[in-house]
Amino acid sequence: MLSKSQISFVNALHVKKNRKDLSLFLVEGVKSISEFLNSAFIVESIYCSSATLIKFSKLSPTVKFYEITDAELKKISTLTTPQDAVAIIRIPEKTPLRPESFKDRFTIILDGIQDPGNMGTIIRTADWFGFSEIICSEDTVEVYNPKVVQASMGSLSRVAVHYTDLSQLVSNSGIPVYGTLLAGVSIYETSFTEPGFIVLGNEGKGISYAVIPLITNQITIPRFGNAESLNVAISAAIVCSEIKRRGI
Repeated sequence: MLSKSQISFVNALHVKKNRKDLSLFLVEGVKSISEFLNSAFIVESIYCSSATLIKFSKLSPTVKFYEITDAELKKISTLTTPQDAVAIIRIPEKTPLRPESFKDRFTIILDGIQDPGNMGTIIRTADWFGFSEIICSEDTVEVYNPKVVQASMGSLSRVAVHYTDLSQLVSNSGIPVYGTLLAGVSIYETSFTEPGFIVLGNEGKGISYAVIPLITNQITIPRFGNAESLNVAISAAIVCSEIKRRGI
């Protein structure tokens, strides 16, 4: 049985400030937690029933286990309909970004993405297409937001997400910058012969005015129907797919 202080501690991680201060975040569901157990992330503790615990194939003796009831699970879960387990995982230490390290590959850049569902889906999409890193502007939604983590479906355990000043990083990189803009060249006619950054902008405003001048290759996904706009996560999937289709 969980004490009030234990419940309060887990619930504190529902809040961004506390996640930052404690360097901890929550992951829910056996499948997603298992992904983190098999990664470089440090799983601090798992809250679930003893029957659920046996579903984890790889469980380090350093992981603390708290047996809880369904009622207690509801008290600590961020979900309206809780899954079968909640885990507390340590946020890895930040590593300095070196622009030169991105010269030989395509890297997704997210400029001002706000919707947690879009963010999580983009992480999952990047994982599917083999992109191991994503760089975000400092005003992009927090990657450890429970809704982002949930939408990523465990892919966050394999895709490193960084936050930085995009203008400074991109201007010092010396590599091509492909930006998705309405006035760009069709993605199907764009030459992706040289690796670089792929910039996707805010859901409503697009790429920020500070970053647009740094784009060297403006690209667009041509519209064939009458929809007003294309969801940014869908755009990310199309761009990633087109690059990989060419065997890059």
